[in-house]
Amino acid sequence: MAAEYQDADLRVVDYQAFCLDPRIIDPSRHRPLRIRGPRPARLDPGGYFVCLGAAQTFGRFCPRPFPTLLQERLGLPVLNISHGGAGPSFFSRNPEPLLTYLNGARFVVLQVMSGRSESNSLFESSGVGHYRRRADGCEMSSDAAFQGLIQGAPLGVLASVVEETRDNWVASYMRLLDRMTAPTVLLWFSRRRPNYRQTLDSVGGLFGEFPQLVNGEMVRRVRARCDAFASCVSRRGLPQKLTDRRTGEAVTVQDEWTAEPWVLNWYYPSPEMHEDAADALEGPCRRLAGVERGRAPIARAASGWRGLFP
Repeated sequence: MAAEYQDADLRVVDYQAFCLDPRIIDPSRHRPLRIRGPRPARLDPGGYFVCLGAAQTFGRFCPRPFPTLLQERLGLPVLNISHGGAGPSFFSRNPEPLLTYLNGARFVVLQVMSGRSESNSLFESSGVGHYRRRADGCEMSSDAAFQGLIQGAPLGVLASVVEETRDNWVASYMRLLDRMTAPTVLLWFSRRRPNYRQTLDSVGGLFGEFPQLVNGEMVRRVRARCDAFASCVSRRGLPQKLTDRRTGEAVTVQDEWTAEPWVLNWYYPSPEMHEDAADALEGPCRRLAGVERGRAPIARAASGWRGLFP
């Protein structure tokens, strides 16, 4: 989603989007994945780290998201490999050659991503929050798909599909983690805690706030396979006023996914929330990276591309 956010949000943030490797394909658009920059100067084995996740890792509307803040604090280059709306299957369904970059990292920050981006027996997802109904090929949003089940399916069918979707979400994480060799920090980054009061009378009640459909048991199952865990529950700085990055004047952002223009950012983590996430991650990341506080130089971006990878 980096290229799409880049065009829509340029007056607010320049994401410096680039293609890391043309062999890494965005399964939702069937073209090479573009990720948030700046492009690191070097990618030597063990000399960088990766943040893998959705729009919250990408840092929409945020000039310095938590991967960038960690890069500055740790003195290690970062690859911010993320995509708006991504669930774990976005990365796990065809992990080669992504694994080259993940396993070459000193450590990986793995975000707890949405559950509504996972497939089930009724709907197929390409790894983001849009479905193709298996019965007739009709395409729809995940919200519309589950709303149809809430309104028209027996309660037992709805409950079964929800449970199946959650199990598939966990399985997608396990497929990815089974192939990863770098130490991993699982990150919970949300305005809510993992456990929430689920209801079955509306999509909002079923999904909860981001990460939609994910509950504490799901997080515990994935957390058990990771080397460390960090939690950031914050809503500091929301809503965020969107301003022109050059003039500071208020701006309106229109994109192809949202019905109403963005005057205020009420959904994505604010810059203050990204600071909170970096605070929560810094300790676990320092331990896994073996970096002492105050000893590492600040990592710099550069226009060149040197190191192990093409």
